[in-house]
Amino acid sequence: MKNNYVAIMAGGIGSRFWPSSNEDKPKQFLDILGTGKSLLRQTFERFLTFFPQENIYIVTNKRYNTLVNEQIPELDSKQIINEPSRNNTAPSVAYTAFKIYDLNPNANIVMAPSDHIIMKEFEFKNHVLDALNFATKNNSLLTLGILPTRPDTGYGYIELNNKINGAGFDIFKVKSFREKPDLQTAKQYLESKKYLWNAGIFIWSAESILKALEEFAPGVYNRLNADSGIYNTQKEKAFIEENYPMTTKISIDFAIMEKASNIYTIPADIAWSDLGTWNSLHAFSPKDENLNVLIGGKGNFITSNNNIIKVSTGKKVVTKDLNGFIVIDENDTLLIYPKDKEQEIKDIDKS
Repeated sequence: MKNNYVAIMAGGIGSRFWPSSNEDKPKQFLDILGTGKSLLRQTFERFLTFFPQENIYIVTNKRYNTLVNEQIPELDSKQIINEPSRNNTAPSVAYTAFKIYDLNPNANIVMAPSDHIIMKEFEFKNHVLDALNFATKNNSLLTLGILPTRPDTGYGYIELNNKINGAGFDIFKVKSFREKPDLQTAKQYLESKKYLWNAGIFIWSAESILKALEEFAPGVYNRLNADSGIYNTQKEKAFIEENYPMTTKISIDFAIMEKASNIYTIPADIAWSDLGTWNSLHAFSPKDENLNVLIGGKGNFITSNNNIIKVSTGKKVVTKDLNGFIVIDENDTLLIYPKDKEQEIKDIDKS
């Protein structure tokens, strides 16, 4: 395991989870599920069961460095990779790969979001170990693909190509990545059984991802490789402060995964949710007989169906004839919004 590293991505704002998630304290730092632990803390503990603590890194925006330290005090400061700007995931992946490659040229890296829920942790562990084994032996870029359970329009999809024989586990060449579909297309994807949800969990060797970045994302690679001897030295911070903001702002999906030919996926049934929206939390949460979810309060739902309501602990909630709504009473904001229009929430003027 000494060559295997985890980089937990914890720099996002979680704008679709507003008003609970905001720029000062995004959802990865919140106890969304009422477990007493933030999503970031849960993710860290999940990987701690099969990775050495010293091989777990947190990649975040520098403004959240204090929050990371507070929630994961076990980590050395060198294990927190601070981004000076938000330039999307390709620069984040590149910075991480350069830093870890400098420490260990034989490194394999799992890049994982910090705010996902995975209930089948044993199966998840096995899939990750299979992927790391494959990445060690092959010049490959892997992603875990989630077996879809419904025609969801909020996720990107992975189209399967041929199955790879002799691996000892199910692994497929990726034919294409598809953007979030409309409902009819999502139903077709589900029925075909040739598509998986794209969970944004990546596994590769540091060498393989750096080669791909050099070929397909030179605007990222060249900028962060301008002085390759600075990583893990006292000069790194100043170099990153100057150069990182000038990298191309692009996601790893657009930069690499949709262009490279050595992309593979492992189908995973791991009881996964990205908790990216109020609808995904509704789908994940226990419901009453009319599909209502109430978080934090006590409720009396009168002829009301398919709602998610979050209020402060102990507050009484009474609804009548309320159907398909998100109601969030958080701090100084009250959000009342149709569930079928939740994708608009990220664009609301929050001033």
